[in-house]
Amino acid sequence: MPRFRLVTFNIAHGRGLNPLQGLVTPSKMRTNLRRIARLLDTLKPDIVALQEIDERSRWAGNFDHLDYLRVYTRFAHSVFGINNRRTGLLNLSYGNAVLSHHAIRSSETVVFGQRRMGEKGFLYVELDVGGRCVPLVNLHLHHSSREQRLKQINMLTRWLHEKHLLHGKSWAMPPIVCGDFNNAHLRADATASLLRHLAPYGTYTLHPQIGRTFPSVLPARTLDYIFLPPECTLVSCEIVRTIASDHLPVIVEFETNFR
Repeated sequence: MPRFRLVTFNIAHGRGLNPLQGLVTPSKMRTNLRRIARLLDTLKPDIVALQEIDERSRWAGNFDHLDYLRVYTRFAHSVFGINNRRTGLLNLSYGNAVLSHHAIRSSETVVFGQRRMGEKGFLYVELDVGGRCVPLVNLHLHHSSREQRLKQINMLTRWLHEKHLLHGKSWAMPPIVCGDFNNAHLRADATASLLRHLAPYGTYTLHPQIGRTFPSVLPARTLDYIFLPPECTLVSCEIVRTIASDHLPVIVEFETNFR
């Protein structure tokens, strides 16, 4: 049975612990991204789901952060899911991304709204794992509105239902879902709603079950999660301490019982 290591990490546009995006120099952003790359080298994940990563934004050094990380981490495959794009003098382009040692068969980006800045969405990828198709969703939900988060979860699960009808027969297992949920553990909010919506695919487990991921220096809340389908067994989970972002990354290791 294959064993996998998966990391989800909101990297805060590469700014580290600086709360003001535009005050970090491109040089410092590169230094911080190399710190993230060294951390990933230490963790040795097979797949990395990143949120708040910039493709080319003036406030984030005007360079491709995913390409930079890929060079320093030597992942063979990567894909961007852009949620926000703005041209002009104050250009920006950012969203979610995936780094993978497994080939990416296909990917789709779904944006929840139409704002040019601050919009959230999810990136769906199908990974080729030994000839089997493993679906994964990397998402980022609204930071302040419970109502918006619940609407976004409804949008995600409706989309997954349609995707399952069209492609579910090719899946080796139901989709893994991970990312920055922006709500605390199992309250009447996005995490609890998603668990209910995923029930038709089997009994999912939510990780981490204990611990806090935000803010990184003195963690007070858990905002970052990984939902694993029942085909993922012998799961271990860790919240990793780092000062590379205002969020802490979550890593899970598990075995898979493919169909």
